[in-house]
Amino acid sequence: MMKIGLTGGIASGKSTVSAMIKDFGIPVVDADRISREVVEPGEEAYKQIVASFGSEILFDNGQINRKKLGNIVFQDADKRQMLNRIVHPQVRKSMLQKVNAYERQGEAVTVLDIPLLFESKLTEMVDKTLLVYVDAKTQLERLMNRDQSSEKEALDRIRSQMPLDEKRALVDAVIDNNGSTEETLHQLKRIFRLWHIF
Repeated sequence: MMKIGLTGGIASGKSTVSAMIKDFGIPVVDADRISREVVEPGEEAYKQIVASFGSEILFDNGQINRKKLGNIVFQDADKRQMLNRIVHPQVRKSMLQKVNAYERQGEAVTVLDIPLLFESKLTEMVDKTLLVYVDAKTQLERLMNRDQSSEKEALDRIRSQMPLDEKRALVDAVIDNNGSTEETLHQLKRIFRLWHIF
């Protein structure tokens, strides 16, 4: 089974490309969704996060306030690393279980949607890497519009990730997502044909 690592940066349009891939009938294992599942109340990562960051990062119902936790870790590299050390092993374990299940079902291709593919050093999990790219100006504008965040908040979040230009040099293929959805779909199909996926 071919495993493709799909990556990008915050507000680069990776979710749009992920949805296109699902429309092709190709299974997608979503690291972001799994990272939310592993921090649900009662899960091991949840207990470690509360022990490390305190109960002030929780909503009244006990759920983690992701925005509050995000504001802490996006401004402090040490705290971000601490959070990653808690969450990433649990995410990796769950992703592997899902990938193995698709392989047992006889799937020819599975896409692993991993925003921090390089930052988390997860490239050994995949055979090919695909980057959804936008220029810095577009990324900032999209993030501010999407999250209704200030320029400083948006830049803090963007700078917490490896720059897209650096990722561009590391991947097998790039989708330039500065244009229309149709242009993005056309690029995705061309790459998949090159890789003999269809």
